Amino acid sequence: MSLALIIDTEAWRTHLRNFAEEAPGLVPVAKGNGYGYGLERLAQETSLLAQHRQTVDTLAVGTQPEIAKVRAGGWEGDVVVLTPWSRHDGEQVLHDERVISTIARLDDLDAARQANPRARVVLELMTSMRRHGLTVDELPRVAERLGELQVEGWTIHLPMVAADRLGEARALAAGALATRRAPLWLSHLTAQEYDTLRAEVSVATRLRVGTKLWLGAPRTRRTTARVLDMHPVRRGERIGYWQRRMPTDGWVVVVSGGTANGIALEAPTSAATLRQRAITLATGSLEAAGFALSPYTVAGKKRFFVEPPHMQSSLVFLPGAGSVAIGDELPVQVRLTTVTVDEIRG
Repeated sequence: MSLALIIDTEAWRTHLRNFAEEAPGLVPVAKGNGYGYGLERLAQETSLLAQHRQTVDTLAVGTQPEIAKVRAGGWEGDVVVLTPWSRHDGEQVLHDERVISTIARLDDLDAARQANPRARVVLELMTSMRRHGLTVDELPRVAERLGELQVEGWTIHLPMVAADRLGEARALAAGALATRRAPLWLSHLTAQEYDTLRAEVSVATRLRVGTKLWLGAPRTRRTTARVLDMHPVRRGERIGYWQRRMPTDGWVVVVSGGTANGIALEAPTSAATLRQRAITLATGSLEAAGFALSPYTVAGKKRFFVEPPHMQSSLVFLPGAGSVAIGDELPVQVRLTTVTVDEIRG
């Protein structure tokens, strides 16, 4: 009764190898739920990439606890932790010679140097993201505080969309390199932007990539759910936890996958165009009326939830005579960064 991620492994690995070939200085990012594949699996795939292309020597994780998970997956190379280190995090990680910690505040730079004067660090610059980072005005004070810290580079985490993302990266890189010559670690540049900047600077560059690497070849995977049960219902009949009335005759189809898997978990919309906003508005109006479209495709169409998903299963409504059977596998469209599947095949 599982929610399954099915991978065409050879095609996926071909995509990963091709991506690595076209991105000099690639640093794969493995964080959170491992983009649906799991952190251990991404660690294994990064090890294979490193065998194919020896310049893949570092894996990025989001938080300190994720270090143990990628090590359990077999990754033996360097690990860079993207969430900035804080003196509240403990000092142990600063003494691990295979871990590179991110520093984004002057106070934490002082604390890291006191904890281990030779700790390996990357220094994060504040971008228009306004999430973490040292400002350009703080750079003179950064230079005074570095001491013997092993500065592995400057990290620039750019927004997904910006009027002049390359211009922002150029300006920040110039300020950073005037303070300390060290490699540039970059996120969210296009391949063309990255190549342009790489040709302009005289230091090594690293490109951190997560989504476009692991999820960049959608035809290499599919996600399915299983029909667990189905029951005929008549118009007006009340069913489910919340005893909602059925709009017409049809079938209640019980499918695998629920809140424990992240089914129907939504993030704030990133809709930018009028069309995207109109779709969001229309979908929201349907939900307000009690009709929420599910991610499950039954008999060739996405169907509406009968009610909010249960913990490990969901109820969807199929009007008419019904054309599925218990045990059938159904396509389910999910955001892999927010969903935990029960099994991975491939």
